Amino acid sequence: MTSTPTTEPGGTPVARPAGTTEPMLLLTEVNTYYGNIHALQGVTLEVGSGEIVTLIGSNGAGKTTTLKTISGMLHPRKGSVTFEGKDISRTPAHELVRQGIGHAPEGRRIFARMTVLENLQMGAFTRDQKTIGPDIDRVMDLFPRLRERTHQLGGTLSGGEQQMLAIGRALMSEPRVLLLDEPSLGLAPILVQQVFEKIKEINGQGTTVLLVEQNALQALSIAHRGYVLQTGNVVLTGPAGDLIKNEMVRKAYLGED
Repeated sequence: MTSTPTTEPGGTPVARPAGTTEPMLLLTEVNTYYGNIHALQGVTLEVGSGEIVTLIGSNGAGKTTTLKTISGMLHPRKGSVTFEGKDISRTPAHELVRQGIGHAPEGRRIFARMTVLENLQMGAFTRDQKTIGPDIDRVMDLFPRLRERTHQLGGTLSGGEQQMLAIGRALMSEPRVLLLDEPSLGLAPILVQQVFEKIKEINGQGTTVLLVEQNALQALSIAHRGYVLQTGNVVLTGPAGDLIKNEMVRKAYLGED
């Protein structure tokens, strides 16, 4: 297979599959509401196959709402969400799992009274349970700590272990695009670094990633491209390396004066 070069953060060329000019995931003028609250106001963004794309912004900017709109937990009142060329704007969430969209939500949302193994099995609810053994092994290889905790209840895991389990559970549905919502939230700095390394590894294994993250510098350091959301609007987009250098981004999200 031939490949088309794109650019990694910092300007290093990286191979991309040929023939991927059409985005895997496309939001076009998406307007999503919570009752009368207009949460997303004409959001347009795209994610190409093989990319890590990050959404950054302050609390209440619409980042989580964007992921929920993609995964079918919310439906846009106006605009469209297209996945692999198919309009999924009104598709139920459980059906989108079958179609290849995985979602590890904010707050982890693991099954506290189930074991690690049972949580992973639940992540594969759309699949024949007889076929999931290799994927359980894949998750355990990604997160060796989970192998040590196979029969431990999810609610007794540390915060970092629960985050690993939430990501692993989402991977069990064999997603082609993985939505990650604040994977570093509440974690110690050393665990934050580990989680981001694992996200890069997951992407390197062929899974496209759309990442919402409060730690803008970490997110942009592993992403190919980024979008900045403010009050339900995309106000800035570009290669991640360019966003890191952008004065507005540096002042608003990277803690610089």
